[in-house]
Amino acid sequence: MKQIQSITLRSGVTIGEGHPCFIVAEIGNNHQGEFQIAKQMVDEAAAAGVQAVKFQKRDMEALLTREGRAAPYTGCNSFGPTYGEHRNALELSIEQMAELKEYSESKGLVFFASAWDAPSLKQIIDLDVELLKISSAELVNVPLVREYAKAGTPIILSTGMSSLEDIDVSLSEIRNYHDQVVLLHCNSRYPCPEEQIGLPVMDALRERYGLPVGYSGHEKGIGPSVGAAALGACVVERHFTMDKTWKGTDHQASLEPAELTSMVTMIREVERAMCVKGKNVFPEEQAAAKKLRKCIVFSRDLPAGHVLAPSDLTTRCPRVGVSPVHWDEVVGATLQKSVKHEEPVQWEMLTLAEQMCAGAVSS
Repeated sequence: MKQIQSITLRSGVTIGEGHPCFIVAEIGNNHQGEFQIAKQMVDEAAAAGVQAVKFQKRDMEALLTREGRAAPYTGCNSFGPTYGEHRNALELSIEQMAELKEYSESKGLVFFASAWDAPSLKQIIDLDVELLKISSAELVNVPLVREYAKAGTPIILSTGMSSLEDIDVSLSEIRNYHDQVVLLHCNSRYPCPEEQIGLPVMDALRERYGLPVGYSGHEKGIGPSVGAAALGACVVERHFTMDKTWKGTDHQASLEPAELTSMVTMIREVERAMCVKGKNVFPEEQAAAKKLRKCIVFSRDLPAGHVLAPSDLTTRCPRVGVSPVHWDEVVGATLQKSVKHEEPVQWEMLTLAEQMCAGAVSS
């Protein structure tokens, strides 16, 4: 199986191993169906330091049956008396999406979306996006996945609510057309408890599919998302909201602007912390060691010719003499000169036991 380490988007952004984590603010429908809120969320996402914003697009007649559209939906999160009206109230027009794409790109962001049905997918593709997202819910929708793949646009494939066999089917369809795919490990529970997240699953996905793997998080906090980056996630996607108390089912599993900023900052800190692969002692550490580490000193005044015993020695800061790592070599050595209490041990003061033995043998 061909190993794909990274994919490069038309704008020049590369997603994958050896590149900065591609951090996505999933705006989805958290704009409450309001274009100005959506635009404000793009501003806040850009200020937080993400690389991309993601939206969602649905056509209710293509998504839902007549019965599904007419089903009563009157709970506290409802935007309409039926589920169809509720969902329609949260939709932006494709013209508004086109304007958001242009606005996002003017901010240096990658704009993309997940389409939940074929008409919406055609509309999003016609926007000439450089990236597409197949949601976890649509992963097993073979005809729709096939249409995604035919577009030839790089795809992020979210794997929530999916078995490995489900993922096999979806990837097989996509790979009939191209292999520019990033997998997202995901648990589709909102919010998801930490003990169900399963970050090590990312390794299993990499090994099985030979593709870049990232993480789509639905937890309340930010720790698992930062941990995912430390474990090599090439993408971290989090739902984003202006206010967790707003009406809607996604807001509580979303990050507010300050939280998104903190997550981005922490991920970048983790990336810098992963740069050094081998154990090095840096010059600044060496300076600290000279100040903080001890050297061997004499525990009392001693005459020349004295053979040193452990009781003649102790350790003190700063390290201006022989390191305690050589303790066993110093014990048993003979003093070449008299020394004072707390005077640091220097090699030139000593005749080591092995030197004495070598001299005796040669004589």
